[in-house]
Amino acid sequence: MHGEYKVPGGKLVVVDLSTRDGRIEDFRLAGDFFLEPDDALPMINAAVNGLPVESDAVTIAAAVRAALPEGATLLGFSPEAVAVAVRRSLAKATSWRDYDWQIIHSKAVSPVTQMALDEVLAIEVGEGRRQPTLRIWEWDRPAVVIGSFQSVKNEVDMIAADIHGFDVVRRISGGGAMFMEAGSVVTYSIYAPAALVQGMSFADSYAFLDEWVITALKSLGIDATYMPLNDITSPTGKIGGAAQKRLGNGAVLHHVTMSYDMDGEKMVKVLRIGREKMSDKGTKSAAKRVDPLRSQTGLTRAEIIERMKATFTGLYGAVVGDITADEYEKAEVLVRDKFSTPEWLGRVP
Repeated sequence: MHGEYKVPGGKLVVVDLSTRDGRIEDFRLAGDFFLEPDDALPMINAAVNGLPVESDAVTIAAAVRAALPEGATLLGFSPEAVAVAVRRSLAKATSWRDYDWQIIHSKAVSPVTQMALDEVLAIEVGEGRRQPTLRIWEWDRPAVVIGSFQSVKNEVDMIAADIHGFDVVRRISGGGAMFMEAGSVVTYSIYAPAALVQGMSFADSYAFLDEWVITALKSLGIDATYMPLNDITSPTGKIGGAAQKRLGNGAVLHHVTMSYDMDGEKMVKVLRIGREKMSDKGTKSAAKRVDPLRSQTGLTRAEIIERMKATFTGLYGAVVGDITADEYEKAEVLVRDKFSTPEWLGRVP
């Protein structure tokens, strides 16, 4: 069995192994990482050999760490990274280049249709009717998108939302509220087979699925990093946040919203949580907490999106695609039967 894991911001970890009688044997670790002293490598191999195949990542990482000699230096990887690569090999995980990717950057649609499209496209990938896809969203009106488990009344001032023309919609993934205005955010979704993140914890998969956009941002001169669990940030402030949903049909939906430009004062009027966080600092602090892409790059939103597309294509290969008429029809049904209903929005009052 063979497994690979590219450490976000680090090096590639490669493992080869076989199994016999429920245990790992013939384990070999390799990669472009740095390890001192040299004789730590066979010690790691010996530590993994003999472990039960059902060992979880915590157990494998603990065995590797215990085997390291005092003063060992691991650069670009960690015992946890070795454990992820082992679990991915045992689970027969795939890699980005195993798939033929599409990039969709289609027309602006309503916020509620965006919610439906996310579910439809993830289902289509999980059931094999669509290639794995990166979709860039476009907005046709302002919206607040709340997480699947958030309370409407706790998160949103509905009167202020109405005054400022914001739709309020609920997505199928967890996480916090997203404050959207047309032209002020960059939002994308990844629809992929769950095998791509097989053997990873949720925390590991967040950084893994967004490493390409960190690369894109760095190429624009932004010192971007990933802050667990789900934030993309920089030394001058937060850039955006991610959310994820794993579907029962074998698909993973991962989406990210990054601020291109923002109205901090309006945000704290519409979002109750934002208001509470900033109540003792004044509304000017809301704008300082998030440092948008526009202020960090001086580029247009379109230029940033083009760099993102080029980076993704260069790393993983991709062709231009689009949403099909059938997928739009399925989304319309979901809008009618689910996402536009009071029952869905108010599922957590």
